[in-house]
Amino acid sequence: MIRKVKREIRVIGFDDGTFKFKARGAKVILVGVIMKGSSDILGVVTRWITIDGLDVTDAMIDAILSSRFKDVRVILLKGVTYAGFNIVDVSKLFEATGLPVIVVIRKRPNFKAIEEALRKHFPDYSVRLSLLRKGGLIRELIPGRLYYQAIGLSDETAREIISVTRRNSMIPEALRIAHMIASAVMTGESKKE
Repeated sequence: MIRKVKREIRVIGFDDGTFKFKARGAKVILVGVIMKGSSDILGVVTRWITIDGLDVTDAMIDAILSSRFKDVRVILLKGVTYAGFNIVDVSKLFEATGLPVIVVIRKRPNFKAIEEALRKHFPDYSVRLSLLRKGGLIRELIPGRLYYQAIGLSDETAREIISVTRRNSMIPEALRIAHMIASAVMTGESKKE
């Protein structure tokens, strides 16, 4: 439990690499950046995940539990879909690691369009829809520009953690840097957040 949010709170932020025209079943890099607040990078963990697979949650759990970084207090996710529709089971991630999860979202998801796409392209669409719903209520942080979901911690604490872990953009620094590293691995050059 997080009683007080310190400026140097240790977080891990996950993002995946950019990919274009890769077949379902191909692999994409998943990068986790461990930071102290918004200033110091303490380390990086990586795993490979499957495009449109269902292995991202286990990859994140393994990356956290097998790393040497035992003082991480919060998991930050940039959305819940990685490598196409490889959807994080936020409840399982929280339960397996014992760490609260904050999902940061740049634009409000259109669940109707997502549901239609899942029904059209995935025989296991009902499993994927249930994973999407596990994140709970989407809350607005910056009107029309930034949203979040909080699993395992209060709304107020989640807002405070997002605030103290941001520096150069609207999203927490660990997520911004994870995106840059993952994009560079996949394309040879980092992409703008």
